[in-house]
Amino acid sequence: MTRYFSAPGRVEICGNHTDHQCGKVLAAAIDLCITAVVEPNGTDVVRLNSLEQTYEIDLTDLSIRFDEKGRSEALVRGVAAWFARNGYRTGGFDAEISSEVPTGAGLSSSAAFEVLIGNIFSSLFGSDVSQTEIAIAGQFAENVYFGKPCGLMDQTISSFGGLCLIDFRRPQEPVVTPVRADFTGYTICVTITGDSHADLTPDYAAITMEMQAAAAHFNRESLRDVTTGEFFASIGKMRRLGDRTISRALHYFGENERVTKIATALENGHIKRFLELVTESGRSSLALLQNIYSVTNPHQQGLTLALALSEQILDGKGAWRVHGGGFAGTIIAFVPDELCEAYSKQMSAVFGEGCCHFLSIREKGGGEEMMK
Repeated sequence: MTRYFSAPGRVEICGNHTDHQCGKVLAAAIDLCITAVVEPNGTDVVRLNSLEQTYEIDLTDLSIRFDEKGRSEALVRGVAAWFARNGYRTGGFDAEISSEVPTGAGLSSSAAFEVLIGNIFSSLFGSDVSQTEIAIAGQFAENVYFGKPCGLMDQTISSFGGLCLIDFRRPQEPVVTPVRADFTGYTICVTITGDSHADLTPDYAAITMEMQAAAAHFNRESLRDVTTGEFFASIGKMRRLGDRTISRALHYFGENERVTKIATALENGHIKRFLELVTESGRSSLALLQNIYSVTNPHQQGLTLALALSEQILDGKGAWRVHGGGFAGTIIAFVPDELCEAYSKQMSAVFGEGCCHFLSIREKGGGEEMMK
């Protein structure tokens, strides 16, 4: 029997580099999805076919394969391994995979793929895995089998769908709260700057390490366990850690509070306040978090340029901020509908045709689709 599944990509609206400090994020699933046409095959082999490639994964071997690092096979094997470790059934299936989520665009194509595979295993083989567990399985696959360190935000919002405030005080037990929002008059736009992501892992890792160093100054495991009062009282003593460490910690405290403020503004229909806070988040990442370009390659500053252009084009009528990890990749903007054409035209003139993706929020998370 043929069955149909999908899982959405995501955008980060606020909470830049807060999740790894047990903080809060505001994120949304988007209308760009990965889909699969699936049939169980009665074997222990998963066969996937897409426009890019065809491959098979033998589920009788769930060991980490170093030749699969960075490949889709690792994600399938890793999700299956998490299921097996936690007492859930898996099995073989044949699937035709198609994706609307562009790779390398910061829209979490890998997390969507992981959530898709988790839902296929759960639904086909009666595992009844929760949305949170499917997200955790995806993170496990990406961290351990694929070989990429990541938090749990991307998989969580792809699994749950909609616009949600996610609290990571307990990282493996995130509290997911849906947020009501009316963006009438504005469109979400993600702009791909085209800068290379190569060799940026040390830049990403440095943010986590420096925030951890700030937390360790207080003998705490994360900045979530440090109060703003004790932090500000200790800044003078903390300068031995380096001023950038202090700046990045300052970003965390402001950003974590901003997530709650933005969610409240949306719930109350205060769109102007929402836009102000989103831009405030963007300025904090630019000035304090300093994840707009790599100090090892200062000539590549596509994000800086994209943010400056957005500020000029929108002229106080929308909002802009870095999107995701930073250093290269994408920015996100909330563009007034009447400026969408002009915004796209001017950004495309700099970053190339097709750089702008205008998006809508998808309420449904990953799961099975009922086809008519």
